[in-house]
Amino acid sequence: MNERKLSMRLELVAAHVPAGARLADIGSDHGYLPVALISRGAIAIAVAGEAGSTPFHAAERSVRESGLSQLISVRLADGLAAIEPRDEITAISLCGMGGEKIRDILDSGKARLTGRERLILQPNGGEQALRQWLMENGYRILFEEVLRENRFAYEIIVAERSGPVTYTAEELYFGPQQMQKRSPAFLAKWQRILCLKQQTLANFARAQLSVPEEKVHKLALQTQWIIKLLA
Repeated sequence: MNERKLSMRLELVAAHVPAGARLADIGSDHGYLPVALISRGAIAIAVAGEAGSTPFHAAERSVRESGLSQLISVRLADGLAAIEPRDEITAISLCGMGGEKIRDILDSGKARLTGRERLILQPNGGEQALRQWLMENGYRILFEEVLRENRFAYEIIVAERSGPVTYTAEELYFGPQQMQKRSPAFLAKWQRILCLKQQTLANFARAQLSVPEEKVHKLALQTQWIIKLLA
């Protein structure tokens, strides 16, 4: 992957950044996403935010070598602290971190959200917790997809604030859009998870040590949800 050629995962993220957007890419790593989008003329300006000095310098180098320093501002900052009011950001991407981490970044940076931004999120696990936060904060999920790349299943979640929204426990677990589309990659992901959960339940049944009843009940409930989903 280089500044203009993105991974399949980031290409799917890029496809949901609105044309002409003012993008804040939080946790930008090497800055590949904003560099690619600016190079293609797809967005107006970008902020590449990084909390770590090593990826911050890597992003600085990518932007400098691409000759895009006038259009991409690379900032060393924690989460949404990279965003300033003058940026007038209209889209925020957070990719390649756990869903709980993305949730915490959004929650701790709520004061910097205007509510007009599109959120393009790519969590590595923890999707349920992230969807819960989106629901509780009035964000409607517009698009979801499971993408399998390099033996890993990645999820993309796109959301915009719309006012009160309610999802069921199962929709928060699987994803409301995913449940409707039932793509082959989505179903294959949950078939793999079902096998793991069934094996864990079997291990619990054989274990000599007592397992908390609440934990067993939760696992059994999720297993039944998956069986119903795949039926």
